[in-house]
Amino acid sequence: MKKILNLLFVILIVLTACDAAITAPLASRPQAVDSVTEDPSATLIDIPLAAGYGVDGGWFELYFTNPTSPLASQETGGIDGPLVEAIDSARLSVDVAIYSLSLNNIRDALLRAHDRGVRVRMVMESDNLDRTDPQKLKEAGIPILGDRREGLMHNKFVVIDNSEVWTGSTNLTDSGAYLDNNNLIRIRSVKVAENFTKEFEEMFVDDKFGDNIVSETPNPRVTIDGTPIDVYFAPDDNVQASLVDIINNAQESIYFMAFSFTADPLGGAVRARAEDGVTVAGVMDTEQVNSNIGTEFDPFRQAGLDVYRDGNEGQMHHKVMIIDESIVIFGSYNFTKSAETRNDETLLVIYNKDIAAQFMAEFQRVYAQAQ
Repeated sequence: MKKILNLLFVILIVLTACDAAITAPLASRPQAVDSVTEDPSATLIDIPLAAGYGVDGGWFELYFTNPTSPLASQETGGIDGPLVEAIDSARLSVDVAIYSLSLNNIRDALLRAHDRGVRVRMVMESDNLDRTDPQKLKEAGIPILGDRREGLMHNKFVVIDNSEVWTGSTNLTDSGAYLDNNNLIRIRSVKVAENFTKEFEEMFVDDKFGDNIVSETPNPRVTIDGTPIDVYFAPDDNVQASLVDIINNAQESIYFMAFSFTADPLGGAVRARAEDGVTVAGVMDTEQVNSNIGTEFDPFRQAGLDVYRDGNEGQMHHKVMIIDESIVIFGSYNFTKSAETRNDETLLVIYNKDIAAQFMAEFQRVYAQAQ
């Protein structure tokens, strides 16, 4: 049964406003609507990358790493390339909240932006500030603030010109872009960017990290071309309770890719839906399964679920759930107590079956390699 999900990645789908609209269970959240100029009936366009996969959907671009590519070992042609191009196009500002930085091309793009007068700011996990690339940025006069605390500054996002956001599971490191399984999304939206800028400035300007929280997301739900997007930051937004609600509403299927999964409430909710007949399948990072105390892997297997260790020599670094093949949960947020209560984290919930189809294709690739 494990190998039955092996399908093609590239799925060309007509993206209409009507087709993209999906009823979201969290209807009580405030709603803001972005006005976009892209043709809502535009076809999804495959973006060729030598060491990754990409799809352009108009208001979004979605990328996945490909550690199996022969070029991955050469660290070229990966999902970092489009981000470099976006930084090179920045005119006003680039704000970066990142756990770690070692990609030289990202470093150089930030230096070029700074040199041409773009305001560049960064917050980082303090444990990684002494690496070569952050130090070169600081030497050039780019301000970088570390979190200076036990919890992790675990965000992975970039806001450009207050109008677009790049986020996902990808650390801006050589391994993150080329050795690990990761995702990265570009969202063109002023309202989504406003959310991330607010979170960035809570850290960079107000010096508030982790559980020193201010829950002030301006637009917790944004709708773009009929697609609702819920934006969460942890520990600010009680993320776990919202995820349990979404899982509890699953009607047909739950597929997940989890770097670390130790949160009992989430694991229990998944198993409860499986007991009610919902299809469940998952892949978890082998090293984390072997090292985590309280991993949910064993309870999943004991419940007879199709959950496996990954087959990538690097990290299976996704933090993804796909609900009913129409809702996607992803970001920097691991399914752990630390992500919920201690770390600075980002999580998106996108209600769009076309985006879900792309994540399903990635799941199928990872699942086909699992053990």
